[in-house]
Amino acid sequence: MWIEIAHFSTIIALLLALLQVAAPLVGVGLQRPVWIRVGRQAAFVIAALLTLATVGLTLSFLHHDFSVKYVAEHASRSLPIFYLVTALWGGHEGSLLFWAWLLALFTAIAVWWHWSTHGRTIPWILAILGVVNSGFLVLVLFLSSPFERLLQPPFDGRDLNPLLQDPGMVFHPPFLYMGYVGFAIPFAFAMAALINGRISDEWILATRRWTLFSWAMLSTGIIFGAYWAYYELGWGGYWAWDPVENASFMPWLIGTAFLHSVMVQERRRMFKIWNLFLIITTFALSLLGTFLVRSGVLSSVHAFASDPGRGVYILMFMAVVLIFSFGLLVFRSDRLRTEVRLESPFSMEAAFLFNNLFLVIAGVTVLLGTLYPLAVETLGNSKVTVGAPYYNKVFIPIMLGTLLLMGVGPLLAWRGADGARLFERLKKPLAAGLAGLVACIFLGVNHPYGVATVGLLLFVIFSHLTDVWGGVARRRTNTGESLPAAVFGLLIRNKRRYGGFMVHFGVLMMAAGFVGSGLFQEEKNLILAQGDSVVIGRWRLTFEKLIEVKGSNWNAQEGIIQVDGPGVKMTMHPQKRVYENHAMPTTEAAIFSGLREDLYIVLGDAVTENTWAFRIYRNPLVSWIWSGSMVMAMGVFFALMQGRRLGKKTV
Repeated sequence: MWIEIAHFSTIIALLLALLQVAAPLVGVGLQRPVWIRVGRQAAFVIAALLTLATVGLTLSFLHHDFSVKYVAEHASRSLPIFYLVTALWGGHEGSLLFWAWLLALFTAIAVWWHWSTHGRTIPWILAILGVVNSGFLVLVLFLSSPFERLLQPPFDGRDLNPLLQDPGMVFHPPFLYMGYVGFAIPFAFAMAALINGRISDEWILATRRWTLFSWAMLSTGIIFGAYWAYYELGWGGYWAWDPVENASFMPWLIGTAFLHSVMVQERRRMFKIWNLFLIITTFALSLLGTFLVRSGVLSSVHAFASDPGRGVYILMFMAVVLIFSFGLLVFRSDRLRTEVRLESPFSMEAAFLFNNLFLVIAGVTVLLGTLYPLAVETLGNSKVTVGAPYYNKVFIPIMLGTLLLMGVGPLLAWRGADGARLFERLKKPLAAGLAGLVACIFLGVNHPYGVATVGLLLFVIFSHLTDVWGGVARRRTNTGESLPAAVFGLLIRNKRRYGGFMVHFGVLMMAAGFVGSGLFQEEKNLILAQGDSVVIGRWRLTFEKLIEVKGSNWNAQEGIIQVDGPGVKMTMHPQKRVYENHAMPTTEAAIFSGLREDLYIVLGDAVTENTWAFRIYRNPLVSWIWSGSMVMAMGVFFALMQGRRLGKKTV
């Protein structure tokens, strides 16, 4: 019963989505506001209907309704209830319904929030978002339906992919999709501004929080995915430049450029065409991410659901969006020209421009590395792979340049900086950076990327502290406040700026983690018998025994490893699991995470009757990556508290 309710709700939602497109356009054409209100009410009802559809499909999983093909393919009677719910997005059919549901919710929120303040653009926003959701609902209903029935339902289902039976499945896809879908709102506002000719900065101000929210969700999804890969796949790493990983990283890069670039438009009325280009590209790359993950054109450990036929539809849909968006941008380009010009290469706006160029070049680098193997395979009938060496050679220098700009930017002034004053502000950060370089060389760090990163990290930290301290000093001079009151007042006055600084500090922590784990990882592949010991770094590991353990729907061999280190004595338990209905074993790494390094143990196969293979890694500073992401999240939350307009800033 529930699946019929879900199916019927989705059909009605598609019809109303078409109404959401048509009614506002009729209202604008005939100057009849009542039709615009019809489109608004349609958006609210669509959100309710797709919520009902999502709940209905979820209840089909919970009730083990294996007459539903999608449920039979992604669930079983032994699957814990925790994963029965998350199986909703375990395959492409359910994940596309989830995509459409999120877009309907975001559309309803956006219309409710901006109805009274953006009356002239709301009709176009409704129509644009209605078109996007109609496209996905057509895909869900006619090409990739999760509502299909089986004439002879099995007693039990095939079960969820073992790699997806993990808490990471609960967090990674939803956050990633909230990021993808969230960028549809700024995109719709931008297109509405182009269509109705009101190409002011209003759409930038209206979507500031939407953009920051979407970027934060996408960032969180990427981090959850990296952490999931780290502890679940058993290879000692967290990022392999996998094509599906890249699919989420590309919109993040361009979205980051857009997030910085809009500040220049708000302050100096510059980069109008550029910002529209960036938001169109960000949303297009979000659609491309959906296409790459759900079409089956990629072979990836992350591409759990594949469907090449449906991918053609998504690709055509994305092409229509691109042609319409960029065509409209070209058509309106004359009205977007501005007389404001870049006055100095040593200005805040110049720093943002170079920052944008670095991020866009990085995005193009990742795009080429992702799509080139597909092009070669399609046109030349041969397979090629683009691996980490390509990305590291091109991407790392670009990111080092971005770190340099991150440090210089806050010390620059709008329009241009006085050379003597700029040098005075840069002295301490430069001295700190040079001290870091010397310390690295003295300590024996000889990798150029490692030395450069440490120097840049210290440079950026001291440049941000210099900026904050200068603001605090001016505020104390003007107001006579105590030091704590001045710091508090400065931060509260401009939450967006100093929230951004917190995000930057989080990025620096992550960069330290990337360098530490990437350049100084230690790995040992061993064959151990019971009682054997091995030393790695400051740790001594002793393999005591192997035991059999049983979970709710899996059996495992579990190693008992005694670990001794400086002031630490513990037992670690790496596992090799075999899930019911699946023959292929999965690894469950045992990880001890510390501020200095992670100890990472993977149990391999039996070599002889009494010996087993082990992989042991010492991963320096990996925990800084996850801690840095938390600092970034706090910074985003603080920045979201900023009012709609900054107003005239004082210190």
